[in-house]
Amino acid sequence: MAHVISDACVACGSCKDVCPVSAISEGTPKYKIDPATCIDCGACVDTCPVSAIAPQ
Repeated sequence: MAHVISDACVACGSCKDVCPVSAISEGTPKYKIDPATCIDCGACVDTCPVSAIAPQ
């Protein structure tokens, strides 16, 4: 199951940099996770400074 980014996202980009499969991309106004690419590793969850990422 893929992770999702909530509206609390501040678009800092820290999650994109740690994703091992490049499933995270810049969106407007927040980043987004491609559910078909996400491997559910959780690396982005620990990196997010505002806790905006959670399992779907």
